[in-house]
This record gives sequence, C-alpha cells and structure tokens, in this order.
Amino acid sequence: MTNALIIGGGIAGTVTAIALRKAGINAAVYEAYPTEATDTGAFLLVSANGMEALRTIGAHRPVLDNSFPAGRSDFISNTGKRLGGRPMAGSEEGALGARTIKRATLGRVLREEAERRGVRVQHGKRLLAAQTGPDGRVVASFADGGRAQGDLLVGADGIHSLIRRTIEAAAPRPRFTGQHTVCGYARDAASPPDPDTYAMIYGKRAFFGCTTAPDGEVWWFANTPGTELSKDELAATTPEQWREQLAALFAEDNTPAADIIRASGESIVATNAYDIASTPTWSDETMVLVGDAVHACAPNAAQGASLAIEDGVVLAKCLRDLRSPRPAFAAYERLRRERVERAVATSAGLVRRTAPGPVGRALRDAMLPRKLDRAGTDGATDWLTGYRIDWDEPVPGEVARARR
Repeated sequence: MTNALIIGGGIAGTVTAIALRKAGINAAVYEAYPTEATDTGAFLLVSANGMEALRTIGAHRPVLDNSFPAGRSDFISNTGKRLGGRPMAGSEEGALGARTIKRATLGRVLREEAERRGVRVQHGKRLLAAQTGPDGRVVASFADGGRAQGDLLVGADGIHSLIRRTIEAAAPRPRFTGQHTVCGYARDAASPPDPDTYAMIYGKRAFFGCTTAPDGEVWWFANTPGTELSKDELAATTPEQWREQLAALFAEDNTPAADIIRASGESIVATNAYDIASTPTWSDETMVLVGDAVHACAPNAAQGASLAIEDGVVLAKCLRDLRSPRPAFAAYERLRRERVERAVATSAGLVRRTAPGPVGRALRDAMLPRKLDRAGTDGATDWLTGYRIDWDEPVPGEVARARR
C-alpha cells in the first residue's frame, strides 16, 4: 500500500488523510502543535461546496451534528437600509447547505473521524526539513529528533508553509490584505439576526457580519482596515481593547453592529488577513501542496475551509486513479488551479469593496439590490458554491491533460 506523510493536522491535512484512506492509501498526519487546538474564539463557514465535498467521502455527518445552518445573507447599508438578500448555498436542489462551526470544533470532529478510519495523528511534530532520498522515497525530519519516511508527502502546513519553500525556494510569501479579522460572541444582544441568516453590514469604516446560534448567542466577525500586527502585538491586545476599537469603527452607523460588539464577552480573537494569489509550483517528484499552503484566501468570500476540503478529495482521487505521484500531482493541479485562483481573486475584490468612500457607497447601495435580486436565479455564484466532486468518476491521464 502507498504510504503518505501529511504535514499539518488542520482542516486540509485531516480531510486529505480521510480521503486518502477512502482511496486505499495509508496516511499519517504530523501536527506541530503539542496538543489539540483550544482556540474557541474563531468560527468559520463551511460553504455548500465544502459540505458536499465532505459528503463525497462520507465525512459530513460529524460536521452536521456539531454546527448550525446558514441559509441566507441579508445585506445592510451603514444607514440601516436593507439592500437585499440571497441564499448562501448553490442553486442545486438537495444540497447540504452552508454550516457555521467553531474552527476548533471542526478540527476536532474531523480528527476524530480520521482516527476512526485508522489514520494515525501525531502531535508535537514540528517539521524541520523534508527531502527525497536516492530510493525515491521522501523523508521528513522533526524538531523532536524523529523521522518519518513515505512514498509521498502532502504539505498541509498552512499559509507560512515550509513545504512550499522546500518545493520552490522562490515561492511567493503570503500577502497582507490590509485588514484584520476579529471574531466574538454576544449574549442578550440587541437586534440579533433571524435564525439561519447572516446579517452582512457595510459600515462606513469596516465590514461586520453576524448570525444567531441555536442558543440565542450572536456570533459575529468584523473585517477592519489596519496595519499588519506582529504575533506579540496580537497577543498583547486585550478583548476590552478590541471591543473599544471596533465599537468606535461602527459608532457612526445606524446599525446594531456597535451594540453587539459592546455586548460581547471575553472570547474575542483577532488575526491578520493574508492571501496567496498564485503559487507557480505546486509539487515536485514526491511532495504536493493543499489548502492555505498553496492558495490562501482572504476571509471575505468565506471559502478558505471549503477550498481546502475540496483539495483533499480531488488529490485523493488523482492518486487513486493515477497511482504514481508525479502524474497524479499534475492532474490535481490542472483540475484545481483555475478554480482556486479565481476564488482568491474574488475574495481579494471583496476586500477592496469593504469600506469605500461616499461616492463608492452610494454606487454600491444603488447597484447591490439589483445584483441580489438576480442571485440564486441566474447561476452567477454556482461556479463557487455549486462545485461538486464525483468520487466515482475516474481521472485518466488523458482527461487531466485535456483540462490544462
């Protein structure tokens, strides 16, 4: 049996391991953190395309059982005017639909599913180096002195990927998008969104989104302009400081955003937002990249997790059908590159439209209702949320070459 080493135990790495096991390939996951993630502050959306990719490998049920639905988005101007709404799923009937879940919860349930299927997950395995030996096998060396050997290695080690730089020393570095993403939670908040709905608020100075969990707690995020912060600066900023800063950004708007922020507790987490527009080289003879390691998205399109899930499933299919790493990696890239680069560009475009000036706001508020009226009926977003993977469809080499 082929043996795969997966570097990184996040969403991309764990889903890739599950999919590889389904494809009949042995997979072991090596995670740098010594223990399971405990970051309860951040949450994310698994979009319809991500949920359907999980269903392809039979891994959707744990996510459904530990999340709640996100059926539609309502868009609101800084003046409080409702600009319109649209469904969050693709137009295909019978789709699972988007789900809201805490990042740590998603990581835990996917890891438990992987282990249930026989995947070995090791913590405290920080990668130092990876190289292909003279016998054609790849060797990974870890900071604890351990080593692992396999037939191939999957770099699922995130946006600051060591494997990306190992494959190509001149690989692009992450690009700071000029914004921070902050997540928080509020109880007894004024004007909570309707259940199954995200309120998307275009503030004068920043963007705010929120939804209501089944227990009535409001889960919110804000995409705010700012300079890149170091790890120390992020760690030193207290929840109270974030509340004050964010509430001030939305104080002049006629929306509930500022009040929801002020009603929040201590579970507030902030990150810099990055993306990687294009990675020229995705693989070499024995190593290949998935998820943020190869195509990080700004959070505005809410597709980072879903694209990573798709990567793992498509890569497993290619390895199942083409067996040898090099042709399988080439087919995987040809099937994925155009889609993910378009998604990254789309999300970057949303960053630029987050807080336009007065003229830009007036044009947006005039044009957006017309676009929203057509959403869900003209198929405009189906390329993104309507994407589906057929596990039973073979991936022959000639088909892969034809999709360049």
